[in-house]
Amino acid sequence: MAVRVFLVAENFSRHFRAGLWVVGLVLAGAEAQVLPVVTIPSSAREEIAALRIEIARHDALYHRQAAPEISDGDYDGLKRKLREWEQTYPEIAREVPAVAEVGDDRSGLFQTYRHRERMMSLEKAYTEAELRAFAARMAKATGRREVAFVVEPKFDGLAVSVTFEQGRLVRAVTRGNGVEGDDVTGHVLAITGLPRTLRVPEPVAGADVMPRVIEVRGEVYVPFAEFQRVNAEREAAGEARFANPRNLAAGTLRQLDASEVTRRGLAVVFYGIGACEPLTAYPNNQYGLHARIRAWGLPGVEEVWRAMGTDALWGAVQTLETARASFAFPTDGAVVKLDEMAWQREVGVGESAPRWAVAYKFASERAETRLRGITIQVGRTGVLTPVAELEPVVLAGSKVARATLHNRDEIARRDLRVGDFVYVEKAGEIIPALVGVNRARRPAEAVPFVFPTVCPACQTPVVQRAGEVAVRCPGSACPAQLRRRIEHFASKAGVDIEGLGPVTIEGLVGRGVVKELADLYRLRREDVAVLGKNVSKSAERLLGAIEASKRVELARVIYGLGIPQIGAVAAKELARECGSLEAVAALGNAAAPAGASAAVRAAAAYFAEPKNRTVARELIAVGVRPTGVAAGAGGRALLGKIFVLTGTLPTLSRAQATEKIEAAGGKVSGSVSARTDYVVAGTEPGVKREQARTLKVPVIDEAELLRMIAGK
Repeated sequence: MAVRVFLVAENFSRHFRAGLWVVGLVLAGAEAQVLPVVTIPSSAREEIAALRIEIARHDALYHRQAAPEISDGDYDGLKRKLREWEQTYPEIAREVPAVAEVGDDRSGLFQTYRHRERMMSLEKAYTEAELRAFAARMAKATGRREVAFVVEPKFDGLAVSVTFEQGRLVRAVTRGNGVEGDDVTGHVLAITGLPRTLRVPEPVAGADVMPRVIEVRGEVYVPFAEFQRVNAEREAAGEARFANPRNLAAGTLRQLDASEVTRRGLAVVFYGIGACEPLTAYPNNQYGLHARIRAWGLPGVEEVWRAMGTDALWGAVQTLETARASFAFPTDGAVVKLDEMAWQREVGVGESAPRWAVAYKFASERAETRLRGITIQVGRTGVLTPVAELEPVVLAGSKVARATLHNRDEIARRDLRVGDFVYVEKAGEIIPALVGVNRARRPAEAVPFVFPTVCPACQTPVVQRAGEVAVRCPGSACPAQLRRRIEHFASKAGVDIEGLGPVTIEGLVGRGVVKELADLYRLRREDVAVLGKNVSKSAERLLGAIEASKRVELARVIYGLGIPQIGAVAAKELARECGSLEAVAALGNAAAPAGASAAVRAAAAYFAEPKNRTVARELIAVGVRPTGVAAGAGGRALLGKIFVLTGTLPTLSRAQATEKIEAAGGKVSGSVSARTDYVVAGTEPGVKREQARTLKVPVIDEAELLRMIAGK
């Protein structure tokens, strides 16, 4: 019998003994064939290691800091590139330290808790072909020609698991690393519209409708209306806007002050189940699960699509993509799942994701334009924020001329140069974001941007604190910081000085008339008249508004001071605990006592700095005497009632209506649920009014709201 020997040239040359043995076989009559050398490029190890390090960095930015620097598509592209290298060179991949497949969102700020059942991520699909390939795999795995799917909107928020025992909410945990996550129970309990106990649904034949223990999986998110409201408040206060709703939701859950959850209008939606005891309480299909979640009284997905077969599946995904323009919540894709739970169990799960589900990501609209320049904005805390000045381009129906660049490191990482052609997307379909550079079109005259080493407003050398990416101006007399501090102090959420806008503030600071907050209360008629104000009208009104602001509620003054981690809700808490501006400032005289609230701890740390105590003392010296917490015209007429605002009200802004409701004891939520007591609708109310009608929640107008507050 003829013997054929295959030789790999590289191995044959290395192993001399084996070579002699093979030569012997050949001399004995065996047929030998030398195969070409398979070489591993020297760059493989470096490429795999570099990709894993880069992915780990973006994981930390996205999951732990809620500050991603690249789009989801670019991130998934890095993961795909790494997977290709690993599959091509598995022996090298085994030598390089691995990167976890599920991003870890544990922040280190909270206690952690272990999930009863592992919380997984989802595989991604970006094209019709990839989605059809998934459907084909499911048909093959189940042995069926056509498979039933459920299509759900993919909420863009922070994944959470909420555990109910004997129908009572006992714990809320972030996904973390999939095995354990941050215990954020207190924060999730602050979400308006989330019940503390499960409602007993109607009996279902052959099933236990009330589980003893159940992990309900979902997403904490920020509705568009709340996102826009919070960003408007921050812009008016001279603070950086959140890039997208997900960053706002994730950042808020990491705030030590749980009251920020309510103030920023966070919401939650549930769409899955982890551990469940007994298993008979688990519905038979995914479509039924959504109905069961709503039957328990939990916020669920309002609309899902059932599809039988691949063509119907693709049609349902396209229908969802068209419909999302009317959604009140952020969504960046469609989640496709096998409908039957038995099929889900049969197909099983992989190392990091279930095999029976996939997330189809909608493509973000992208435009290419030219980077005209980079300007630097100085915030009220001294942070220097670079902003891209673009040739105007239409994106998602609106003209875009500016985009944030976040920080100095991002400019260097992207190698951005003035004159470059750049790619711009709308992050979360709202905020323009620069996502890439077309280096193939880089003009010869494009020059690297040199980040300033001194503050552009006051020429003070900038600093970078250890562990921060932000570059700051430490100048205590920086006019840019002072302008932003005054804007924040005088904003509607602050002491509400009507007529003190950016142009007037610019003039007062530029002329040196106002050098600190207390100088506002030292202004004379001639100081304002020089700015072009008519002494008999506008100037008098401005001076009158400044004088009236001496007697606003204490919480407004506290908020206006811009204490880190003290938002409008925490300011009210601090006002109740301290009772006077003097007492608030005195918190800095000693360390906060054990068991003190987060607001007290934050204020104590802030006023421990002498310059901050001086600001408060100067305000007191010029006659600022804030009043106590406002009781509202109707006392506590709305105590315990939950309101949702929608549309434009005739006379009240969203902030003013919220303030009046809260002052009368009510709460304002960003989304309609079964627990909502009233929806207050103005003009162009949107989907919330329809949701209210579906849930049989009373819809009232502004006039009725004011009558309720007045106790009529």
